[in-house]
Amino acid sequence: MSIDVRPISIGALSAHPLRGERGEVRPGHLTTSLITQGDHRILVDPSLPPRVLVERLDERAGIGPDGITQVFLSSFRPIGRRGLELFDQADWLINESEREAIGIALVQEFERAGDAGDDELQATLKREIAILQRCKAAPDRLADQVDLFPLPGVTPGYAGLIVADSKWTTVITGDAVPTVEHLEAGQVLSNIHDVEAAQESMREVVEIADLLIPGRDGLLPNPLRRW
Repeated sequence: MSIDVRPISIGALSAHPLRGERGEVRPGHLTTSLITQGDHRILVDPSLPPRVLVERLDERAGIGPDGITQVFLSSFRPIGRRGLELFDQADWLINESEREAIGIALVQEFERAGDAGDDELQATLKREIAILQRCKAAPDRLADQVDLFPLPGVTPGYAGLIVADSKWTTVITGDAVPTVEHLEAGQVLSNIHDVEAAQESMREVVEIADLLIPGRDGLLPNPLRRW
């Protein structure tokens, strides 16, 4: 069965350290991708605000939010789910280890906010917990030729997707590989959960991928492979 992978919106770092940028130069957002195979339309990291994301879906794929069957989150970070609630009819998926780690942390923070009498923070955390509860643990295989690819480091349970067709293996990496410059330099983001784990995850991507969709770049060939 044929399969199509395309970026819906190309992400950007708020400041690109490998270009010498500091502070917040621009709004940061993740690359949003769409995988289409048969009846499956899997949207990865709906990072843009809802109104903008609706426009990009129409421009790039000619569909609206109701055409999406699954939404996959590479992590539970807010930057990757600004437009999530557009897709109420779809299954929301996240790596199980990410779901568990974030769930424990949210509950502990909710209890601390209650002890401190911080009603506003408790209300915010209650909304976050409700969103996480709505997310299902992603299966190892989301569709034919579309597999979960755990890439811990950016967060405890960070994960991308492997899309394998008859010619190429494409890895949607999220921030496990932020940009082509990070890939070529062998560098990961600095403000993350576990730098060593993230470096190992990047090495795994390099070993397996013919094509990549990084977290803040568009579709590109693996520049570290001989073509």
